[in-house]
Amino acid sequence: MTAIDDSLEPLLGRKTADALAEGLGLRTVGDLLRHYPRRYDERGRLTSIASLELDEHVTVLADVAKVTKKPMRTRRGTMTEVIVTDGTRPLSLVFFSQKIPNLSKLVPGKRGLFAGKVGKFNKTMQLAHPEFELLDDADGDEAVASFTRGLIPVYPAVHGLPTWSIARCMRQVIAVWDGVVDPLPGELIKQHNLLDLMSALKLIHLPDNQQMVEEARRRLKWDEALSIQLALAQRRKSAAARPAIPSPRRKGGLLDEFDARLPFQLTNGQREIGEVIAEELGGTHPMNRLLQGEVGSGKTLVALRGMLQAVDAGKQAAMLAPTEVLAAQHARSLRDMLGDLATAGELGAPDQATRVVLLTGSMNTAQRRQALLDIASGAAGIVVGTHALIQDKVSFAELGFVVVDEQHRFGVEQRDALRGKSGEGVSPHVLVMTATPIPRTVAMTVYGDLEVSALRELPQGRSPITSSVVPVAERPEWLRRAWERIREEVAKGHQAYVVCPRIGDDEDAEPKEPKGASSDQRPPLAVMDVLPKLAGGALKGLRVEMLHGKMPPEDKDAVMRAFAAGDVQVLVATTVIEVGVNVPNATVMVIMDADRFGVSQLHQLRGRVGRGSAAGLCLLVSEVPVGTPTMERLKAVADTLDGFELAQMDLELRREGDILGAAQSGVKSGLKMLSLLDDLDVIEEAREEAQRVVGDDPDLAEHPGLAQMVREVVDASRAEYLEKS
Repeated sequence: MTAIDDSLEPLLGRKTADALAEGLGLRTVGDLLRHYPRRYDERGRLTSIASLELDEHVTVLADVAKVTKKPMRTRRGTMTEVIVTDGTRPLSLVFFSQKIPNLSKLVPGKRGLFAGKVGKFNKTMQLAHPEFELLDDADGDEAVASFTRGLIPVYPAVHGLPTWSIARCMRQVIAVWDGVVDPLPGELIKQHNLLDLMSALKLIHLPDNQQMVEEARRRLKWDEALSIQLALAQRRKSAAARPAIPSPRRKGGLLDEFDARLPFQLTNGQREIGEVIAEELGGTHPMNRLLQGEVGSGKTLVALRGMLQAVDAGKQAAMLAPTEVLAAQHARSLRDMLGDLATAGELGAPDQATRVVLLTGSMNTAQRRQALLDIASGAAGIVVGTHALIQDKVSFAELGFVVVDEQHRFGVEQRDALRGKSGEGVSPHVLVMTATPIPRTVAMTVYGDLEVSALRELPQGRSPITSSVVPVAERPEWLRRAWERIREEVAKGHQAYVVCPRIGDDEDAEPKEPKGASSDQRPPLAVMDVLPKLAGGALKGLRVEMLHGKMPPEDKDAVMRAFAAGDVQVLVATTVIEVGVNVPNATVMVIMDADRFGVSQLHQLRGRVGRGSAAGLCLLVSEVPVGTPTMERLKAVADTLDGFELAQMDLELRREGDILGAAQSGVKSGLKMLSLLDDLDVIEEAREEAQRVVGDDPDLAEHPGLAQMVREVVDASRAEYLEKS
């Protein structure tokens, strides 16, 4: 009897079991069975070498075209270079030892699977020391025999565990596995025409045709979609069951006075979403709403109007920001927008005025003591801070409204910790904001416990942003022109950002290439390296400063204040400026090694320019060759300013699997099959089913299989946070 929870060692031997555990974290039969193939290759159909990306660990099915042996330049011995092809593009394989088993069998005409990390040497893609398995050797080897099937499963692999070794382990385990109790009720399986779980797990690994794969995938996707939707349905029900202290709108109060002073008209979206928030703040059940919007769409203004409504009702409002730079920026921005309405306690302050207090972990003792006193006494109507707000020592007089900025940087537990400060048995209203537009399927999963609102309209007066790619490898003179553009903008009285992917100290340096690898790819550019080169070269004579997350807080604040005041002309920074930083006079941004950033991150960074009356310019600098998928991605970013379109493209381009990730709890989820791009129908069906089940059985007491599935697929520690309110 071999069960789902059994150890792999008795079945596969200690050496193989240890390799699976150390390399892939697979320790039980269930772990191995849930390690699904990444794709399937058909015998006779070659995979695409043209789609390979640098630093990926890949497996390609290809034919040997040419074999060359030559002496090595820097040491004794002979190097073997093997050119393989998929019929459209060649790929170089290099071996620096002649003692590799079966190396002599690599001769022109042979077909095989080749696995390794993609590197680059002399501008040519290559695999150094790849593992390989020849498919047409008739030597009786069990691994080779496995490839006589119609479909060849290709598994996520690591060095020392190529896909064919994993496939061999899978066959051994499935041959003796006795099955598993199906967690789905029989009527649900029948209603949605699903396979039973045992059949699905067998067919996903040993299919005879593509139809079998699709049937197995559909069942496994259903399990994952239903597990997360059940957890989210439980969370929504639990949150709605707790009371909230209402904060109804008050006529003639602080909010009305603020609105009367606004020097511009609210956009239609700001007005409509503002009315929704105002109504929910006045309710007896806690608001749990996600506000997403384009960079510069005015989310902070919408949040501030809600906070003022809470203050009018005698409550406090708190804004949680992910970094001290952003928290300080928000505090300054709120005070600037409020003017003397933020001067409560000062001579000549208006009767309706409140006080905005900043609380961060780096404040000195006196500043921190005063801030804590203002928060506890209620003197601070609006409190802005980082994780410091969550600490036990922070006590609110009466917290009625919580705004969480850039929700993707916080875990559910952090939001719950702040929510718990509202008092025993009650919850504050919660608004979470993100400037990263979210595709619908992501909103239904990662943010499935929240109602979603979107701001698509930009306020009047926002300037257009032009974006261009600077392909340094083909057009090195374009980079010189980029520095000239910065000089031209500074000469007009404007300012500029130069963004680098790395700080530059030893602590955050990328790991060195493994011994024996041949790659000319350099580490990402760093602030500490780029700044002195620019200050002493292309931007000599300009006032250039740096900003990064490891600087002392007082230094970061001083630099940001100097940049906001115009005393610093060029800021060389990391992504610490990605969100919330608002300097309307900054008109140009140069992003170095732009290929090292994600699509949404590039869009966020670009949103730091063009915030004033002058047009913005963003230059995406990259050494990636023209025509590669990465360069096409950068060109797509440059071609559109629609963040929602880019968010969908980001979803299409990036690898899926861990669809929750750290966005909710910081704990890696067990979701591996569900696709946010392709599976909207499955997610919607699972959401309806979860709402029905949880509506009748909130604790899943009558559905033990579903309760166990939630724990297994979502992860026990994650579910604990999801079940909080």
